[in-house]
Amino acid sequence: MNINPQLAFTLTERFLKYVTIDTQSDPGSASFPSTEKQKDLGKVLVDELQTIGITDACLDEFGYVYATIPSNSTKENIPVICFCSHMDTAPDCSGTGVKPILHRNYQGADITLPDDPSQIIKLKEHPDLVNQIGNDLITASGTTLLGADNKAGVAEIMDACYQLVNQPEIKHGKIRILFTPDEEIGRGVDKVDVEKLGAYAGYTMDGESAGNMENENFSADGAKLTIKGVSAHPGFAKGKMESAIKIAGQIIAALPYNLSPEGTENKEGFVHPVAIEGHLETASIDFIIRDFEDEKLVEHANTIRKIADEVLKTFPASSYELTTKPQYRNMKKVLDQHPQIAEYAMEAMRRAGLDAKLCSIRGGTDGSRLSFMGLPCPNIFAGEHAFHSRQEWVSVQDMQKAVETILHLCMIWEERS
Repeated sequence: MNINPQLAFTLTERFLKYVTIDTQSDPGSASFPSTEKQKDLGKVLVDELQTIGITDACLDEFGYVYATIPSNSTKENIPVICFCSHMDTAPDCSGTGVKPILHRNYQGADITLPDDPSQIIKLKEHPDLVNQIGNDLITASGTTLLGADNKAGVAEIMDACYQLVNQPEIKHGKIRILFTPDEEIGRGVDKVDVEKLGAYAGYTMDGESAGNMENENFSADGAKLTIKGVSAHPGFAKGKMESAIKIAGQIIAALPYNLSPEGTENKEGFVHPVAIEGHLETASIDFIIRDFEDEKLVEHANTIRKIADEVLKTFPASSYELTTKPQYRNMKKVLDQHPQIAEYAMEAMRRAGLDAKLCSIRGGTDGSRLSFMGLPCPNIFAGEHAFHSRQEWVSVQDMQKAVETILHLCMIWEERS
């Protein structure tokens, strides 16, 4: 399939516009969405969708954007598919005042970001830059993240909508569009109306290198270790005081390196302390526990217990409690029951001229939770790199290939129904 030359890609212009809208989510907020400013982008997307001709596009009270492209096929009973991306950016790095820069015809040199020359996107540190020679790259200016995670996916879906509406020769069934808030803080699908979507299969556009598709992800638990020590006046503490803070410190120090994020890769799981709060008498440590196998989550939690038991041998009057809470699970369990969902995406990428690869993601996406809510949903590349950092970048040509993949995927579902 060739893109109609009369319908030039609009996604670069869309992307450059979207990243300047601050949509950073806030994990400390109890509201939904966590920040009202996420709706600012939602309103823009609804206006653009309606301008394209998608009349039912709407923004609901929770900040979700829903839209429908009706079927243009004479075939009946084509499964409804949904494309999804998230509008928020990570709280890890500022998303205020983003100034995107388009670097045309990249030739392999390191890229120094002008607003902070200490921020240098180095070829040796970003291996996928080797595949970008001659392409056009977009970065931020050095003081903020870019927001390609996940506004690249948003722009790609929006451009695909434009292409589908304006190229009736692309035959497809009913297509549903979903843009979500708060994915970066783990709440992205908390209020999604899956029944309203009415889709058989979904695809998040939120991956990295062109041609990659992720059909499995970490299973995840959260854990909290609460320590009860013994308080005493420091002037009269000998043989009495058992500091909960010091106990917590020893437990953290005893965690094995080969079970840490910095000491693991590929399909190796980890135990990661992410927050600590303490006083002399009580202290708590929050952990995230990750692995591709659910059973190993229990093993990792038991590792924390064993370490705590060992440390507390020297603090006989102290005690601890460990509680765990499921967060999300490996979507592969669901996707394996519907193999054509991933197969069609792989074929779509090959039709777009890409070397299609099935991958695992050391994290979670909206798709992993949607899969267990009744919408099987692998994750397709969006071209985003160096997530959550001031060195984040994306390739225009990779984004264009993502649009082509979406269009091919729509046609494949129609062809094979």
